[in-house]
Amino acid sequence: MSRGFFISLEGGEGVGKSTQLRLLADALRARGIEVVTTREPGGTAGAEAIRALLLSNEGEGWGARAEALLFAAARADHVEKLIRPALESGAWVICDRFVDSSRAYQGGGSGLSDADVMALHAIGSEGLLPDKTLLLTAGSDVATQRLALRDGDNADRIGGRSAGYHASVAAAFRRFAQDDPQRFCVIPAEGTPDEVHEQVIAALIGLLSA
Repeated sequence: MSRGFFISLEGGEGVGKSTQLRLLADALRARGIEVVTTREPGGTAGAEAIRALLLSNEGEGWGARAEALLFAAARADHVEKLIRPALESGAWVICDRFVDSSRAYQGGGSGLSDADVMALHAIGSEGLLPDKTLLLTAGSDVATQRLALRDGDNADRIGGRSAGYHASVAAAFRRFAQDDPQRFCVIPAEGTPDEVHEQVIAALIGLLSA
């Protein structure tokens, strides 16, 4: 049995990752492909428990290094118990965020080095990377409007951080895509969900025909 493909959807807050994950999963299943959808942090019982710790607005929160360690621990459990077994069974795995979010949020946004984040990933998840990373981008005005509709005044601990923090995150994502154009595909996400979905499918034609 051939290994499945691993697809991650990345981007800042409010770019439509969840919507595009659902549309992509539906399209792949319509082609007869077995699909596993998941998210980070989360995807397993242990990782979901860590997610609650990370995103809750209660308490004092976590320092940048503690936060990076928690994300790496959640990902290690996620990779070991869900992602690798699904890929080995031949399924496609589509994940809402993966290690590039740690690189952007804990690295670009919180000031840790990319080398530190990737060292944690090498230990926890044996350096697993997606076969293709779809980076959804949208202007800050569009993203802010979408977030207001989605969250109202109930943003989580990370989503509610400053505009400057999120600008640093966006810049980090752009840098990753420039440095690794073979894995990343940048998709402008300001159109309708169906328009963006067409670009997503076009980005995956190479894998679909493999």
